[in-house]
Amino acid sequence: MRVDTKAYGPLEVDARQRIKFPQGLYGFEELSDYVLLDARQKPFYWLQSLTAKETAFVLIDPLIVRSDYKVDVDSRDYETLKLTGPEDKRFLQFVIVTIPTDGRAMTANLQGPLIVNKEIREGLQCISRCNEWHVQHDIVEEMQSNENRAC
Repeated sequence: MRVDTKAYGPLEVDARQRIKFPQGLYGFEELSDYVLLDARQKPFYWLQSLTAKETAFVLIDPLIVRSDYKVDVDSRDYETLKLTGPEDKRFLQFVIVTIPTDGRAMTANLQGPLIVNKEIREGLQCISRCNEWHVQHDIVEEMQSNENRAC
């Protein structure tokens, strides 16, 4: 399928990259159809709205930001996606990255993870119940801390 993307212009995309977020994302509830793309800069991903070309999100696997990250969301969130939990082989998780244009630090929203059932290609933005996770974690600082946490 052909997709007009904010970052890369028109692209040919495999239909299996399409993910539906039936409830939308926080602040973008009216947009539910997206495609998940590998960003040109690893380890990031690009979540592009199929409805609004100007709406796209940079994503990252939260385990890259914090190796001790554990998604702690309401069990109903898993049920909504027909998942048994984070150990389910169909489970994927991402967090939204904010890249400020004013030189401030790039941050990851570890409090509002996106969980996805890759088999049915549906996702949900959840709220973590863990008080340790916030909406702005400095990615570089957290990754450096990961090195200090290693055995």
